[in-house]
Amino acid sequence: MVQTGTFSIGEHALPIEDCRAQIALILNSPDFDATGREHRFLSHVVEEALSGRGDRIKAYSIAVEVFGRGESFDPQTDPIVRIEAGHLRRALERYYLTSGHTDPILITIPKGGYVPVFSLRSQQPLAELPVPVVSPTIAEPRVRRMASRLLLPAALVALLAAGASVLAWWWPSARSGAPEIPRVLVESFDDLTGTNAAAAIASGLKQEVVSHLSKFKDVVVVESVANGADTSVSPPRFVLAGSVNLSVDAFRLRVRLLNRGDGSVLWAESYDGGLNVAELWQAQTDIARNVSTSLAQAYGVIFQADANLRVDNPPDDWAAYSCTLSFYEYRVDVDAESRSSVRACLEKAVDRFPTYATAWGLLSLIYIDDYRFEFPRDPALSAAALERALAAARRSVGVDPVNIRGRQAEMVALYFHKEIDAALKVGKQTLTINPNDTEFMGEYGQRLAVSGNWHDGCQLIAEARQRNPGSSAYYEADLALCAYFSGDHPQAATWIKKSPAPSNPIYHVIAAAVFGEAGYKIEADREVEWLNQNQPDLVKSMRQMVSTRLARSQDVELFLGSLRKAGLDIAD
Repeated sequence: MVQTGTFSIGEHALPIEDCRAQIALILNSPDFDATGREHRFLSHVVEEALSGRGDRIKAYSIAVEVFGRGESFDPQTDPIVRIEAGHLRRALERYYLTSGHTDPILITIPKGGYVPVFSLRSQQPLAELPVPVVSPTIAEPRVRRMASRLLLPAALVALLAAGASVLAWWWPSARSGAPEIPRVLVESFDDLTGTNAAAAIASGLKQEVVSHLSKFKDVVVVESVANGADTSVSPPRFVLAGSVNLSVDAFRLRVRLLNRGDGSVLWAESYDGGLNVAELWQAQTDIARNVSTSLAQAYGVIFQADANLRVDNPPDDWAAYSCTLSFYEYRVDVDAESRSSVRACLEKAVDRFPTYATAWGLLSLIYIDDYRFEFPRDPALSAAALERALAAARRSVGVDPVNIRGRQAEMVALYFHKEIDAALKVGKQTLTINPNDTEFMGEYGQRLAVSGNWHDGCQLIAEARQRNPGSSAYYEADLALCAYFSGDHPQAATWIKKSPAPSNPIYHVIAAAVFGEAGYKIEADREVEWLNQNQPDLVKSMRQMVSTRLARSQDVELFLGSLRKAGLDIAD
């Protein structure tokens, strides 16, 4: 029997028939970009809610009734429902930005659950729901790339000088109830050739870029800005535009990122690709991966632009976002003095915005740094820091199950909690969510390597360093360890000398082991002297510290033996 009547929402009541008509519009629209399983997911939860069975909508029932999982399904170990719900939220957002932008009824699935919410457009705006699209590709791009042009320091000065007018354009419509998230408007790429083939390539390139860019949770991708848009949502501050030109057997894409406030060009690239079907498909994928990684990753172009904005008396949403920027600045050299101020900033951010998943994830990583870099170590305080880290990571993942920073923090916290298999499982799953996030790629590579899988882990670390336009104190030190455990001690010495984190005591530990094993006596003596003078408590607890980081006993003993060769007095 088909149920009729009304569906109550607060003080309002929507006819059930109208709600069913709305879901039919969505499911039959070509702009609802979702898989068959996601169609079934949405249809199921909507019908359950309209039939008065909203209390039955749980991860378990969805997995069993929609996805065909067995009765032994455990949502705590299998994240399939959470991940598919994320994809579904993104598909709904895109629908309402395109053909559904005038639909009177909004259907959303709020984060933290799976029960759909029905609302009148005039009553409640569609929430921002950026979720990555799963792709397993992590191979090195094969597209022919032209020279890139990032902002030079002089241009950055000009940008900062224009900052007041840019922010004056942006802030009047900025939200105060949510942290700032950079929004990028991706315009249609211009067809300079004027042929059907060129138009098809331009459209395909744009959609591929949107797909890859959407995998980064710290930006929101927008494909159109409607007139009379909701003023509670900040307009896009960045615009990605491009053009495609065809020759006989190749195409060239020119793409650029603009500051929408003043029209300045923040970044520009040119790419070439062949027109053979296989070459074209691969080139589109490689270009999209390269563009999204360059723009949206930590230390990428958007980060650089926003990190260089200095704003007096910023509103709460910008202040919270600035805390995440300061975290990445801290991670360049892992300075203990700046860690306390970044920690306090992030704690304030999550207190002001308790559903800010990225801030929870970064706060967890700060707590992990408190655990692994603080010496002398108080066992009780260290254990408390690790528990705080795990709790904050799980808070992040609970708010947004596919937030990369939250999952990164969960992976690292589990590793130091000696739940190594669980940590690596989280890492493997997360890399499939966004294989273009080099910050996570490097961290996961490190976890793989120090757990004993040096070959695969070191390959990921090397790829992350090669693809990341920014800097990290970890890459060079990690690659020094990789060379050390492969037996290439001169190469290990070369890598450790490149590390930008001489204030971090672990840097000196690695350097002492590398120089000691390589027979570089002068350099080894210098590191031993620094450790004895500055970190005597660390030297006394060296075995415990090394065992915390290296999972295999043979790796621990090899490393400690090298420290003895360097001249450190380490008890057996």
